[in-house]
Amino acid sequence: MSNVSGVVEGAESSIFDLLLKPVLGEITFSDLMWVAILAIVGITLVRIIRMWLKRSFGDRMPKSDLDLAITLASYFVYLVVVLSILPYLHFDLSGLFVAGGIIAVAIAFATQNIVSNLVSGIFLLFERPIKIGDNVSIGSLTATVQKIQIMSTIVRTYDGTYVRVPNSKLFTSDITNLVIHPARRFDYTIGIRYQDDATKAISIIKGMIEKEPYALKSPGPSVYVDKLDDSSVNIVVKIWAPSLYWWGLRTELL
Repeated sequence: MSNVSGVVEGAESSIFDLLLKPVLGEITFSDLMWVAILAIVGITLVRIIRMWLKRSFGDRMPKSDLDLAITLASYFVYLVVVLSILPYLHFDLSGLFVAGGIIAVAIAFATQNIVSNLVSGIFLLFERPIKIGDNVSIGSLTATVQKIQIMSTIVRTYDGTYVRVPNSKLFTSDITNLVIHPARRFDYTIGIRYQDDATKAISIIKGMIEKEPYALKSPGPSVYVDKLDDSSVNIVVKIWAPSLYWWGLRTELL
């Protein structure tokens, strides 16, 4: 029994010595094994990230932007893997980290707007407050979204002007999405004379609304006398319409 134990211990010792035996300078078999394992993990992780990005954002962003995002994510993983492998190849990373830190600070100052737009674009893709075709108000700008890119968003104003909005500005601005809700309301204030019949005026207005197929029944319209002004009796009209037909119905009824 002791002979068997001695043989096993001797085999283990031989394997251990072999793993620690230098094969190239100070690099041992054990170091090469860890390099291989980290390389396999890195390649596998890149493939998983690529598949996840394609499934998650394939229908949310243009192909060119998706390819850019996949490339950047892949390069980042490869960079982490390379930095993890270098110690096993007995590279001294202290000087590299110092130089890299100085370079990173310089690049950060030089490209802070680019990085801000990139990060904002990623958050917008996750949050999705707008999508292509939406009518939106961004600050004082009211337009239709044409393209959502990783660095900027392209919108078209109602007079046909195309505007590029940096994603950092878009992300930090108040965004009013005019069509995200399926229905939208518009209001009128109509003044009639004091000698006119308010009940008849309300009846006429309701009759006009009922003839419009895009005027919603639920929630239904409201027509009522709101104020007795100095020179008129003011009738308020509130009508709900599908968001896509809101503007056309508003101008038609007016």
